[in-house]
Amino acid sequence: MSKAVSTSTSTGTKPVSTVRTSVGTKQVTPLQPLFSKDNYLWMIIGGVVIALGMILMSGGKNQDPNVFDYNVVYSFTRITIAPILIVGGLVIEIFALFKKSKVNSL
Repeated sequence: MSKAVSTSTSTGTKPVSTVRTSVGTKQVTPLQPLFSKDNYLWMIIGGVVIALGMILMSGGKNQDPNVFDYNVVYSFTRITIAPILIVGGLVIEIFALFKKSKVNSL
């Protein structure tokens, strides 16, 4: 049979629970958040860069729908810049996921 007793420390940290079991006493520390504010900021930046690449890839439209304009469809912005922005945004997202927070966890 186990019984939980809540205790707090004077160091300003989160309270630590003490669980008494038939075998002994264990201290259970609360879980830290998986991502920090910096991680979420980098995720938002990566999402904006990906969205910008998608918008640039969609580009403009032809003046006359019956005429195929090679320069509009295969422009430098659509073929080169937009894919680079999308891949760059994905790299930023990967960085945001793997970035360690500045707070030292105990």
